[in-house]
Amino acid sequence: MPFAKVNDINICYEIRGEGYPVILIEGFGAKKEKWVAQVGPLSEHFKVITMDNRGSGKSNRPNYPYTMEMFADDINGLMDHLNIENAHVIGKSLGGMIVQIFTIRYPNRVKKLVLMNTSSGYPSEDGPRMYSEGRIAKYHAKLEDPVKAYLNDLSNAFSRNFRKLVQEDITRKFHGLWSAEYFIQESTIDPTTPQDIKNQGNAILGFNSLDILHKIKCETLILGAENDRVMSVYNQKQMHERIPNSILKIIENTRHDSNLEKAPEVNQIIIDFLKK
Repeated sequence: MPFAKVNDINICYEIRGEGYPVILIEGFGAKKEKWVAQVGPLSEHFKVITMDNRGSGKSNRPNYPYTMEMFADDINGLMDHLNIENAHVIGKSLGGMIVQIFTIRYPNRVKKLVLMNTSSGYPSEDGPRMYSEGRIAKYHAKLEDPVKAYLNDLSNAFSRNFRKLVQEDITRKFHGLWSAEYFIQESTIDPTTPQDIKNQGNAILGFNSLDILHKIKCETLILGAENDRVMSVYNQKQMHERIPNSILKIIENTRHDSNLEKAPEVNQIIIDFLKK
């Protein structure tokens, strides 16, 4: 996979498809491979660019606390490297926080924005700290038994009925796009370490964009998952009220990984929005 020298670090990225560029930014500790359910369908219409954020995947992992501005500047640097003037930008979870700041920081580089299962911040630092500690515990669990660790960590990802289907057969390919086996294997390759988790988690501490969301002027699609326990729909509704040119769609009967569980529905919503 190619690398770009960006802000004194190497960022790993991948490009699929042709056409107008769409950049996808994943969440806390997640690699670009987590977009497996979106890359294929979107690349039939667009040039799809995925990247490993600093501190994850094959990108460099400098050992100091990161900020949202650092993550945003990395996207800007990658666009410079690829000679992309502007693009549609999609961010999920932490990635959604990053692209909020990116859009405000570099408004001319974003044509349309998609914010998926994300938030404008937390009421206190207790939540982010507990979430980081949970991610570190899961790291150690994956070292012992990656299959068990993955299957035990599905309650926040999927609805109850869908979770049962995943647990019954890890080789089953959902929507012809992904399987639990794929993610289990990926979890053992270039895993995000406890130190990486601490460095990425620093960006969430004190993050609050609510009072600056009005600065996002581009067309914005806000996607939420009805039963998301990581980033509740209350967050997305708040953001919809603050972003002037936004529309809100809630995916029913899903949790935080709604883009996997209901990939065809989510993909079609995104494609329709970007092509409109």
